[in-house]
Amino acid sequence: MRSGGFLYVEEFNRAPEDTLNTLLTAMAERRITVPRLGTVEARSTFRVVASMNPYDNIGTTRLSSGVLDRLCRLAVDYQDPAAERGIVSWRTEVDSGRLIADAVAVTRATRECEAVRQGSSVRGAIDVALVAAQLAALRDVALPEVDSELPPRDLPGDYTAVVLDAMLVALSGRIHLDETLAESPEAVLREIWEDHFLLQPAAADPG
Repeated sequence: MRSGGFLYVEEFNRAPEDTLNTLLTAMAERRITVPRLGTVEARSTFRVVASMNPYDNIGTTRLSSGVLDRLCRLAVDYQDPAAERGIVSWRTEVDSGRLIADAVAVTRATRECEAVRQGSSVRGAIDVALVAAQLAALRDVALPEVDSELPPRDLPGDYTAVVLDAMLVALSGRIHLDETLAESPEAVLREIWEDHFLLQPAAADPG
């Protein structure tokens, strides 16, 4: 506040009520009173920037109209496939561009699957790539080359098996199924894997 910088709050709707009340004072009056410190005045450039996941309602707090009245809202969707591949490449440093493309493709498919009420974010793709790379090293499985453009059905079975196992570990806890279904997350992920590697060759294009 004193330097006129930005205060970024992650998962804003998980903040305790007393924290939100303090932020309300800072945003509305541009000052707060701290015991034994006194009053802190904010410079004109001070801003509060916050993020929240609108799909998550477990352990969250419903924001009051008083809080919402002091905020401007910007809805941000998922990144496009190319951007997600760039994020996964940066966060994992996995050398195989094909593995990165496959990890992103199967993770994005969880958001489009009719059986899935809420799919995985790009964090799931990051973990799919990391787990698959580590499993491949343990099993002595060669990952496809960076510029591999083989159709998915022509990829080695030991590689696609590694991706399946990585999906089950990385994504099964991240997807939320339609409550009317009797299928398990693992069964749905196996169907997505089959669609990607066996039934829909174009979906795995490393692009």
